[in-house]
Amino acid sequence: MSAESTTPDQVLDGQAQGVLFDESTLRPLPADLGYRGPIACSAAGITYRQLDYWARTGLVTPSIRDAAGSGSQRLYGFRDILVLRIVKRLIDTGVSLPNIRAAVDHLADRTGEDLAGLTIMSDGASIYECRSADEVVDLVRGGQGVFGIAVGSVWREVEGTLAQLPGEKPEGETVAPVGAPDELAARRARRTAV
Repeated sequence: MSAESTTPDQVLDGQAQGVLFDESTLRPLPADLGYRGPIACSAAGITYRQLDYWARTGLVTPSIRDAAGSGSQRLYGFRDILVLRIVKRLIDTGVSLPNIRAAVDHLADRTGEDLAGLTIMSDGASIYECRSADEVVDLVRGGQGVFGIAVGSVWREVEGTLAQLPGEKPEGETVAPVGAPDELAARRARRTAV
């Protein structure tokens, strides 16, 4: 981005752009590791009622294991929880449910590397995908108030949160949190999962 294309009073400056479009490699947790509903809610910052409603309406469904009748547990994968947190942020800013559904469908087509460099921008009525600082500046220049969600930053937040929570394999094996340094923490994780 050249110096002529930005002004000091713009919402986004060069330093912030580095954060929005950080190209560093992001590493999700193992693909077969799932998280039960309460843990997914905690990591995404939503209520269990929201999680259940979004799963039943197909907005965000669990990729590891869906509910299969009374008493069964859904298991949400890392990517599911990432999308849940993005949906939560979009709802908090007043984006309509049809636009959120379109954004979720759009995110489903992206690979991990694509997601890391993506920033979702919205003016409240429409949602835009921005992959470069120039695209963001063009949206801001329109004079309309916009907000952005840097997916790479949300990725890191979810990754950090889930690394401290117990996960579960689809077969039912509980996996201690990544940061669990001792056997006592592993026992606690197994006991709370039961």
